[in-house]
Amino acid sequence: MGSTPFVLVVPPGRGFKTAGDFVTAAHAKPGASNFASLGVGTASHLSAERFRLSAGVQAVHIPFKGGPEAMTEVITGRVDFYLVAIGAALPHIRDGKLSALAVNSSKRSAALPEVPTTEEAGFKSAEYPTWFGLFLPAKTPREIVDKLHRETLKALQEPKVRDKLAALGFDPMVMTPDEFHGHVLKEIAINADLVKAIGLKPE
Repeated sequence: MGSTPFVLVVPPGRGFKTAGDFVTAAHAKPGASNFASLGVGTASHLSAERFRLSAGVQAVHIPFKGGPEAMTEVITGRVDFYLVAIGAALPHIRDGKLSALAVNSSKRSAALPEVPTTEEAGFKSAEYPTWFGLFLPAKTPREIVDKLHRETLKALQEPKVRDKLAALGFDPMVMTPDEFHGHVLKEIAINADLVKAIGLKPE
């Protein structure tokens, strides 16, 4: 249906102008930084780990039970950085409560066109946008799959729907069911490698 980048945000009082500034400061004090997420293994956690590995930053993971709590801790400066879905961060960025340093997508977000991508910032393997799709039971008849696919594409082309998605930082994902199936398999492999790299174990 659509994809949206996570945005790297930090407390505005730290004075960081770029992601490079933040990383340089983090390298100066290895292990002293921390980052928020919505829980172990969530997209916000894995996106932060992807950035952390790309930047070579040592940081402590602090999982929270919900987005408002995590956001509050970053705004107050008790947490050093957070990779969060762009739609959730936009109001706080616009109010000056958060500084946006980079988005982790392959291109800049129309919602924050002035904010560079992580690759533009010099971190080439930090890309980790999130996406949303429709899933059906595996044995669903193909004609039903195809009909739902056609109707979904129609909905995504509606101006009101496109405007609403754009306001939340989403780009439509136009794929056939088979292309989306391949995309999901690729994402599973990417995340499996990431989970191994950070040593994440099932609880």
